[in-house]
Amino acid sequence: MNHAPSNGAPATTDPDAADGLPATDQQFVTFSIADQMFAVPMAPVQEIIRVPDVARLPLAPAALDGLANLRGRVLPIVNLRRVLHTGDRAHDDATRALVINLGQPLGFVVDRVASVVNVDRAEIEQASQVQSIVQAEYLSGVINRSGADGRRQLMPILDFQRLVEDQFSALQRATTGSLGGGERAFREEAADKAAEGADELRLVSFTVAGQEYGIDIAEVREIVQVPEHITGVPNTAHHVLGLISLRERLLPLVSLRSLFGLPTLDADESHRIVVVAVPGGGQVGLLTDAVKEVLTLQHTEAEPVPAVLAGNARLQEFERICRLDDGKRLVAVISVERLLGLDAMREALDAAAQTPSLSTPEEPGMTRDTPIDDDTQVVIFRLGAEEFGVPIMSVQEIVRVPEVLTRVPHTPPFVEGVINLRGIVLPVIDQRARLGLGSIERNEGQRIMVFNFGGMRTGFIVDSVAEVLRICRQHIEQAPDLSAQQRRVIHRVAKLDGGARLVMLIDPTQLLLANEAQAVTAMAQPDAAAEPRPLPLAA
Repeated sequence: MNHAPSNGAPATTDPDAADGLPATDQQFVTFSIADQMFAVPMAPVQEIIRVPDVARLPLAPAALDGLANLRGRVLPIVNLRRVLHTGDRAHDDATRALVINLGQPLGFVVDRVASVVNVDRAEIEQASQVQSIVQAEYLSGVINRSGADGRRQLMPILDFQRLVEDQFSALQRATTGSLGGGERAFREEAADKAAEGADELRLVSFTVAGQEYGIDIAEVREIVQVPEHITGVPNTAHHVLGLISLRERLLPLVSLRSLFGLPTLDADESHRIVVVAVPGGGQVGLLTDAVKEVLTLQHTEAEPVPAVLAGNARLQEFERICRLDDGKRLVAVISVERLLGLDAMREALDAAAQTPSLSTPEEPGMTRDTPIDDDTQVVIFRLGAEEFGVPIMSVQEIVRVPEVLTRVPHTPPFVEGVINLRGIVLPVIDQRARLGLGSIERNEGQRIMVFNFGGMRTGFIVDSVAEVLRICRQHIEQAPDLSAQQRRVIHRVAKLDGGARLVMLIDPTQLLLANEAQAVTAMAQPDAAAEPRPLPLAA
C-alpha cells in the first residue's frame, strides 16, 4: 500500500490512468472528516500539503478559509468541515490540505490523510448503499471492501466537482483548462503592458481587520484622519456611518468593516478615511483601520482573483491579487468602480444624496458635484512640527524604515545608506539633513518616501506621513524668498484651515542637484554598493 505524501511533494498518479488505458483497479486517496473516512480519485490530486497561512477575503463564502501562496500561485483554501456543516476544529499536526485540480487548483482542508489505496472496480458501488454525513448528490459512489481486520469497510467517494460547483458557481467558467478564459486574458494583458513599457501599478494600501487591501492611487482623492464629529443619516444601512465636513463639502462616510461584514471597532488615531471619487463628480469616504503604504508594482506581480471566486456576487469589488515578499504578503486590489456598484454601496450613496443637508452647499456657488479647478493633490509629511507636501504622482512608494541600512563609504553626509527594496538597491537620504534640520533618533513613525529621478529611484526618510490632501489653487501662494536654495526647493505654500495651518510645498525634482543625483545614481550600481545584504522591509 502506498502512503500519501505529507511534505508537499506531488502525488503519484496511476500510469495506466494517465495514458487513458483501461485498468482493473483505480487509485484513491483516503482521508477523514469528523471521524468518517472518505475517498477521492488520485488523478486530480496534485499535492497533499500542510495547511498554509491564508489571507482572508471579506464577503467570501463561509467555506473559504482564504487565499494562500503556493510557489507563486494564488491558491483558494476551502474548509471541508464548513462545507459539510460538521463544525470547525482547530488544525493540528495531522491536518492537511488536498490540492485538487478542478480546472484550477483548489486546496481542501481535511482532518487527516490516511493512505493511497488500489481499489478494484468491482468494489465500487452506488452511493445510496452508505449512510454518510454528506448528501448523496455530493457522492459519486462508495468503496465497499474488506479492511485489514476482515470487516467490511465503506468509504464514500466525494465528488469535489459537484460539491464546489454548489459552493462557488463561478467554477463552471474555469473548467476548460488550467487557466480560465478571464485569467488567460488577464495574463496576456499584463504581458502586453510589460512589453510596451506601460506605467507601473501604483496602489495606496490599507488594512481592514488585519487583511491588506489596495486601491489604485489614481482613484484616491485624499487620505484624512477621522474627525471628532460625524453627523448621522437616518434610515440608512448599518455600514453608513454618516456625513463629515471636508473642506466645506459634505462627505458620506462608509465603514469597510461593516460593508465587509466584519466586527466594528471604535475609531482611534490610527484609523484613516480614504476618499475616492464617485462617477458624476461626487466623493465618498471609506473608513479603514490604517493606511499602510504607497506601493509601486509591476503588472506581472498582480494576478486576477481566482476564477472560482470571480463570479461570486459578494466579491465583485476585488479585481486582482498582488503577491509581495515572495508570496508571503497578499494584497487584494479593490476596484472602486465595482465597489461603488455594490448594492450596499449604492444604498449608502443614494441615502446620502437624499439628505437635505448634503444638497445644500456651505460655500456659495458650489455644489457637491462642482469640480475644483486646478487643484493639487499632495502627500503631507512631517519633519518635526513642520508640514511639507509633495505631488502625489511624484511619490513612487512609501515604506517603513528597516532596522539596519547598509552604509556606503565616500558618500555625501546626507546619505544614510542603501536598502534592498524587492531586489532593487535603493539609496536612502535623510530628508532632515537634506533640508538642514537637526537629526533625531530612529522611531516607528518614520517612513521612506521613494521618488524617481530620471529613472533612478531614491528614498528620503521623513518623520511621518500624515495624509493625502487635495488643495484648491486659491489656497496656494508663493513662498517668501529667503534663500536661493529655499526658493529652488520650496517655492509655494498652502494655507489651510483658514490660514492657521501652513504646508510648504516641495518640488521633488529639486531635492538633489545634478552632481548629487549623479553620486546617488552611482551608489545603486552593483559594484558601488559593495553587495549590500538583503534587508527586511517592515510591513
